[in-house]
Amino acid sequence: MARTLGRYDSLVTFVESQTWLLPTLARLIFTGVLSLYFFNSGLTKLGDGFLGILAPSTGAYVQIFPRAFEAVGYDTDGLGLFHDLIVLGGTLAEFALPMLIIIGLFTRFAAIGMIGFVVLQSLTDVIGHGQTGVLGAWFDRFPDAAILDQRAFWVFVLLTLAVKGGGPLSLDRLIVARTR
Repeated sequence: MARTLGRYDSLVTFVESQTWLLPTLARLIFTGVLSLYFFNSGLTKLGDGFLGILAPSTGAYVQIFPRAFEAVGYDTDGLGLFHDLIVLGGTLAEFALPMLIIIGLFTRFAAIGMIGFVVLQSLTDVIGHGQTGVLGAWFDRFPDAAILDQRAFWVFVLLTLAVKGGGPLSLDRLIVARTR
């Protein structure tokens, strides 16, 4: 038994010393599982033309401010500068924050921004769009609820990046190495 525990302890010590593993896998999982989700969601918010990112579509307002947009008869002129800035910022964030995580630049900052984005997205889905049927519940036997279950895993991956950084294969690491 002592020999088995000794081997187990050696293995655990080795795995714990591999500080590159967790942040590298977290960025890989984010890239493979979530990046296209956010990019495609951002594409639905773009206005017409080359500078469509600076003039979001009416769909962006429907997605981000469903109740307020309905209240003004789906007329973007009925909303104020506050709404315009939030929609513009949200649209830009859906492109910029995932890209920063993918390349590993300002990874911690981008991951914290994405956590905030996911929380606001979830609140908008539940409160603004009334999607309580997909809310789910923790500690039930169903692990596939779109909001509480899935987004908890999203936040966990992002929290890993916020705590551990981008890992050795990141621009963060390259920049820090060059400045020393």
